[in-house]
Formats: sequence, structure tokens, C-alpha cells
Amino acid sequence: MLVTFKTQYYSNITLFGNIALTFVKIMGHSGTVPGAIRAEDVPAALKRLSKAVEDEPNASPLTPPSSTDNEDDEDNEPVVSLRHRALPLIELLKSAVESESNVMWE
Repeated sequence: MLVTFKTQYYSNITLFGNIALTFVKIMGHSGTVPGAIRAEDVPAALKRLSKAVEDEPNASPLTPPSSTDNEDDEDNEPVVSLRHRALPLIELLKSAVESESNVMWE
């Protein structure tokens, strides 16, 4: 499943469902898709998500994959940190705060 976040004056952001739902829950929403955050609630959602990113123990952009002999193994893919996955959504939320716009996802 893919989830697309939208606001009036920013490009849409599409994330994989499990990551998107994690962010939605961090922002204080129930985790339902589709969903929305009203303009007056966006600053609090941005604050929650930014705090979660700051508190993340893994500050490196990519965690190196574990060394295995099988290069085709999907488990050999690097893990992208919460911080890097959240950056586009944080920018969308900042834009929504500045323009006093709602944020929706579907």
C-alpha cells in the first residue's frame, strides 16, 4: 500500500504504507487512511514528528547492511533512518503551517 500526503501549496509526498502509518501515529492521529489534520492542528503534528526525529538514536543516513555472501538477498538492503524518511513530510508540514492549510492523506 502507498499513502500520499497532500496540502494546498506543496508537492504531494508518497510513502510506503507502513512508514506512512508510523508517521501518522507519531503526529497524533489514529492511523486511519484516508485521513486529515486540520490547519490549526498542523503545528502540533509538526512538533511531534520533529521531536520523534530528533530523539531517534540512529542519526546516520543509512545503516550499513549486515555482511552476507548472498548479494541478491533482500535483507542485505540498507536501512533508511526515520530521520531521512521523515524529511519530505516535515517540509510538507512546514509548508502547511506557513500557508495555514489542511494536510490530507489517502
